[in-house]
Amino acid sequence: MSGIAEAFADGPAFVPYLAAGDPDYEQSLEYVEALARGGADIIELGLPFSEPIAEGPTIQQAIVRSLEGGMTPTRFFEFVQELDVDVPLVCMTYYNLIYQYGRSEARRASETASGDAASETGTPGPEAFVARAAEVGIEGFVVPDLPAEEADDLREACDEYGLDLVFIVAPTTKGDRLRRIMEQVSGYVYVQARLGVTGARDDVSSQTDESLARLTEWDVPKAVGFGIKTGEHAERVVRAGADGVIVGSALVDIVAEGAEHDAPTADTASRLEAKARELKQGALRGSETAQSTPQTERT
Repeated sequence: MSGIAEAFADGPAFVPYLAAGDPDYEQSLEYVEALARGGADIIELGLPFSEPIAEGPTIQQAIVRSLEGGMTPTRFFEFVQELDVDVPLVCMTYYNLIYQYGRSEARRASETASGDAASETGTPGPEAFVARAAEVGIEGFVVPDLPAEEADDLREACDEYGLDLVFIVAPTTKGDRLRRIMEQVSGYVYVQARLGVTGARDDVSSQTDESLARLTEWDVPKAVGFGIKTGEHAERVVRAGADGVIVGSALVDIVAEGAEHDAPTADTASRLEAKARELKQGALRGSETAQSTPQTERT
């Protein structure tokens, strides 16, 4: 059983997201480790890309801070190696970075050896990125801009190195497209709670129940994200049938506030740990309620 599968084996999984390197490399290390202390079962680490089409303003700004702080794919892998956490790590990024990584690394090596700018070298494709990810301890990927219909190369690379490939299912995903996604997915399916982009909300979308209902025939964990902000939200989502909750913007907001007010790193880390604990406890309450409540009353 993979580490990701194990994370869902004993109850609802809490899956937080942070952009690696936000607001800088050293602070980000402490913030990710704080999430693990707070009860994270899996951590999604964002590798920033300059055109994050699935992200709302909160995570877009985190990506800007991370890029301005010098985060690159090479630094990302160093970051993962340096982390002191004992939970599975999932890389969330965009396919351009994965596809071009082998060529970029070959060009960098050529320039280092020659001291001169090198021409395009290396072979584009996902294999080099996946191999390096597996080497440093990444256990899976979420790639929002990669359609399942075009994911065969990445799926094959993940299979070769034993990594999971997570897909996002939107409220509008149905029929043949849904089946194609579910044929490719492993680890867990990322259930998008509402239409639109990421961002914390003050309520839980009614679309969550409908999306979960469409996935009942597939035996893969269903983790709901997009808009979850509080322990009560996490409880509600798990009570509706989710196997886990994914939370990003509510946590990134804490990092942003710390950066804006130049708060001590330890204070921001403490807030993240407390919020993680709140969300994890909410998910556990939802599971307890679901086990004692008839299916028809879980709304």
